[in-house]
Amino acid sequence: MLLVLLALAACGKPGTGRPQVGVTLPADAPVFYQELRNGMQQAADSLGLDLTIVAGESDLARQTAQVETFIARRMDAIVVTPVSSSGIVSAIEEANRARIPVFTADIAADGGQVVTHVASDNRQGGQLLGAYVATRLHGGGNVAILDQPTVASVRDRVAGFRAALAAYPNIRVVAAPAVERGLRDAAKQKMDDLLATDQHIDAVYGTTDDCALGALAAIRGRTGSFIVGYGATPEARTAIAQGSALVADAVPNPITIGRRTIEAVVAKLRGQSVPSMISVPVGLLSRD
Repeated sequence: MLLVLLALAACGKPGTGRPQVGVTLPADAPVFYQELRNGMQQAADSLGLDLTIVAGESDLARQTAQVETFIARRMDAIVVTPVSSSGIVSAIEEANRARIPVFTADIAADGGQVVTHVASDNRQGGQLLGAYVATRLHGGGNVAILDQPTVASVRDRVAGFRAALAAYPNIRVVAAPAVERGLRDAAKQKMDDLLATDQHIDAVYGTTDDCALGALAAIRGRTGSFIVGYGATPEARTAIAQGSALVADAVPNPITIGRRTIEAVVAKLRGQSVPSMISVPVGLLSRD
């Protein structure tokens, strides 16, 4: 943790006269977070902010230390995309006590005072996928959800998906195992476990593309099931185009989320009123 603090302390740009904003993301590698970061940086460059962007790499303790360092450096604002919606609350509350405005992007926090949350309309995205699954199943069949219930955005995705399926009494959600940190290998193991039962599964909802691609690895070579995912990463798009069992994906817009987040930060720092929630619409990509 000390190394994290020292690395962050070396990243500041003191003396520029420009507002300093600290950003912590869950991870660096996923394409979604790279695009989210790019959207933030584009807005910061055009609006005259200096960003310090770091990543928790799926480690709550590391991300908490990053927020604490932003507080110690008296950043003008902090942006968090939480590793854990519940676990990050204490760090946000610490920033609240320091009177540093906090914003969340893509993934909401379960507590603390957040000025504005900017995210895909995850419930809408889940509804789009639910409607797609219902149509493809012709109103009847068994569905499994590879869930990540500790993440607020995923909870919204699942709520929207279930709401869409509720109109079809002959569609049953027969399993919804939690996938540790949404990891692909963990999703594959959960899917392997489901396939080892006597319960036939017609459709699988991977609540992230890693979950969907993990399910795809598990059912490769089997027939009679299809998968939908969330994220529209390049790998998922390729799988859809190649005719695999992954047939559709919800398409968020991380660049817009990043840009709108920094625009909200600037508005707040200028003393302007900002909404508590900014939703960015989600699209649907399918092979149909």
